[in-house]
Amino acid sequence: MTNQEFEKFCKKTVAEYTNKHLDKTDCKQITEDDVYIVWMCKILQNHKALVSTTVTDGMYYEITYNGDKNEYYFDAYKKWENICIK
Repeated sequence: MTNQEFEKFCKKTVAEYTNKHLDKTDCKQITEDDVYIVWMCKILQNHKALVSTTVTDGMYYEITYNGDKNEYYFDAYKKWENICIK
């Protein structure tokens, strides 16, 4: 799998997931153009990406591709707080 194929998969997956979980009363749907890669790496046959969207819902996503098993793992996270500890 190339980096471009993995990036396309990530954007498509996050757009579909977000559209399924948006509040129906907002009458809004996003496209892959509203999804962006925050960080991505490839080590050997494996890929990992941190992904977000232009939706202001505090969500971010982690997608991992296990090249040995040809499996994807999808995690969705919500930021609850940002606290400075000195």
